[in-house]
Amino acid sequence: MDITILEEGGTTILHIAGRLDTVTSPELEQTVKPLIDLGAVVVFDCEKMDYVSSSGLRVILSTYKQLAAVGGKFTIRNLNKEVQSVFDLTGFSRLLNIE
Repeated sequence: MDITILEEGGTTILHIAGRLDTVTSPELEQTVKPLIDLGAVVVFDCEKMDYVSSSGLRVILSTYKQLAAVGGKFTIRNLNKEVQSVFDLTGFSRLLNIE
């Protein structure tokens, strides 16, 4: 997995490429932790993310809940068909703001 971080008008965008799984999810968790502490506006751009496991979903859900608790905002965007299907099956599509 590769994470690229960009700032755009007060929004922090994390471009996630590759697999978000048991091996890589701790890296994303550590990357997003300081943003949660700030109550930031965070976007996960998943255009180049080709797989998400239950561990990855846990990090995504945790990020959403923690940001909501401190007044931050969280959005997921650019899901491919396979990852969108996982989000649909798990109910994440109804819970999260997905663009």
